[in-house]
Amino acid sequence: MEFTDDAYVLTARPYGETGAIVEVLTRDRGKFAAHVAGGASRRMKPVLQPGVRAVFHYRARTSDHLGAGSLEPTGEGPSALFDDPLALAGLAAAASVTAGALPEREPHPGAFHALAALSEALAYPDIWPAVFVRFEAGLLQELGFGLDLSCCAVTGSSDDLAWVSPRTGRAVSVAAGEPYRDRLLRLPPFLLSAQGGLGPGDIAAGLALTGHFLEAFVFAALNRPLPPARIWLIDRLRDAGKL
Repeated sequence: MEFTDDAYVLTARPYGETGAIVEVLTRDRGKFAAHVAGGASRRMKPVLQPGVRAVFHYRARTSDHLGAGSLEPTGEGPSALFDDPLALAGLAAAASVTAGALPEREPHPGAFHALAALSEALAYPDIWPAVFVRFEAGLLQELGFGLDLSCCAVTGSSDDLAWVSPRTGRAVSVAAGEPYRDRLLRLPPFLLSAQGGLGPGDIAAGLALTGHFLEAFVFAALNRPLPPARIWLIDRLRDAGKL
């Protein structure tokens, strides 16, 4: 088995004295793990950071074996964000959520392109937290757990949508949801429309919304908690006054 594909580095861990096991998200083939010779070296360390975009070369004797991989970085990647620790935390959280949520060797081109869009948005401090929430919503959609924000689950109306049922992921209008507001998740307007704008608390509400469904429908089924990198991101966003 042998292929070359565009990819993002998701995780890397030492293997042996000089190597590393690296997980990448490829454009056409989904998430792959590979042994990268020399991955522990000083030269390779910058290439194996979460969020690095690279050309990924993979070779294995059979499709069942852990193969050997090599990476040729393209673009600046995380190095362009060294002066913005918050954006770096966002990239690390996105890579960690992707690595934990996606199954191996199953094509998910939508997830790849969503990660690419988020990576580009990280250069814009005022908007990327909202793009991060959209990224997670897109990941849920890619995995078959997409939120239904088209109309109210109770009335069928598409007007005044303000809540989401934590059980079904369907939107609920202001009037229909008011008696049950303590049991519902708030729906920030920016998830309904690109022109929705950002108000106080919208990013926190969006992260609570996507986090609930990632935890309930994706990570719980895998007997895993939400990745620590995501929790750290929320703490850092709160400290920076972005929530």
